[in-house]
Amino acid sequence: MKRIIITFALLLVLHHTNAQNDSALLNDINRFQQGLLNEYSDPKHSPIKPGSKEKFKGIHFFPADLKYVVKAKFVRTKDEKVFEMPTSGTEKRLYVKYAEAVFTLLGKEYKLSIYQSIELAKNREYRDYLFVPFRDATSGKETYGGGRYIDLTIPYGETILINFNKAYQPYCAYTEGYNCPIPPKENYLPVKIEAGVKF
Repeated sequence: MKRIIITFALLLVLHHTNAQNDSALLNDINRFQQGLLNEYSDPKHSPIKPGSKEKFKGIHFFPADLKYVVKAKFVRTKDEKVFEMPTSGTEKRLYVKYAEAVFTLLGKEYKLSIYQSIELAKNREYRDYLFVPFRDATSGKETYGGGRYIDLTIPYGETILINFNKAYQPYCAYTEGYNCPIPPKENYLPVKIEAGVKF
């Protein structure tokens, strides 16, 4: 009887902890969405060019869904060479492949390459910044054909949390005049990521 009571108590604690974690994730997603809405609606900081304002239909999101929050194995890649990542414009940006993220989503295993900007790494404020440009089966349909981005920071351990609910579209999805990095072919996911920003 005592063992049953202890087991039940542990289950209650786990349920409470999971509920707290879910609540924190949802709050984080809400802050992310509100931050984007504020950025695009503020005339002083909006990236929308004057000629594109009439065509701009606002920022829209898939419903928040915690199944698109994955804990990935963070595999550091060493001795990678700096390369030029093509952009939608004439400029090319220097990046290095920093790591690979291996994770399970909707019952299948996938892998994404994680990059570090050479230019941003020179700035103390952004030296831990990592960049994940990707395309998926929604690209060109529900989302921008040029792909979406996720921002991460270098983790302390061997795992990293990827929250696809915080995937956003580059400025090029809404306006002209920017040089938006084009996701490398290795970062195409053959599955619909119905999370984050959409059209």
